[in-house]
Amino acid sequence: MGVPAVAIPLAIQQRWLTIRKGCDFQSATSVKIPAMNRRTLLQAVPAAAILYKSLGAAAARQDKANPAPAASAVYELRVYHASAGKLPDLLARFRDHTVKLFDRHGMKSVAYWTPADEPDKSNTLIYILSHPSREAAAANWKAFQDDQEWKSVKEKSEANGKLTDKIDSTFMALTDFSPALR
Repeated sequence: MGVPAVAIPLAIQQRWLTIRKGCDFQSATSVKIPAMNRRTLLQAVPAAAILYKSLGAAAARQDKANPAPAASAVYELRVYHASAGKLPDLLARFRDHTVKLFDRHGMKSVAYWTPADEPDKSNTLIYILSHPSREAAAANWKAFQDDQEWKSVKEKSEANGKLTDKIDSTFMALTDFSPALR
């Protein structure tokens, strides 16, 4: 979550720098902060209120835009082993069609990768999808496979041979210590 920009009065910024320069925060057992004049303090109150409200509003927007995954949410790791020389065609199919079809069928793309090193660099696509549950994943995949646009795209993209030799799929659940996903 990004922190919204808030204009902090120059007097407060300068005062903070003065305090910071005069204190050794790491070795001090207590820190004496020099007195602050009333004008500087009064200027800080609206800035603090705006910052507090802005952060709260931003957090609320973040929560609504990217709610935390439900406890039943599952992630699907998929590894596509492309046929010889077909990785560029496979990537183009994903870029131009497949990702949009996934979205249409409720399959949330988390991220897509290609390996950085050989031997897998030239023939592997790795990605993760998010599903509300295993049942939803099965229903989403069935709807995707039955989609007439998908059938057409697949047929056209494989006119000169299959794009994949093998597809691996592994369903995963987040651990309790996993950082929040964006």
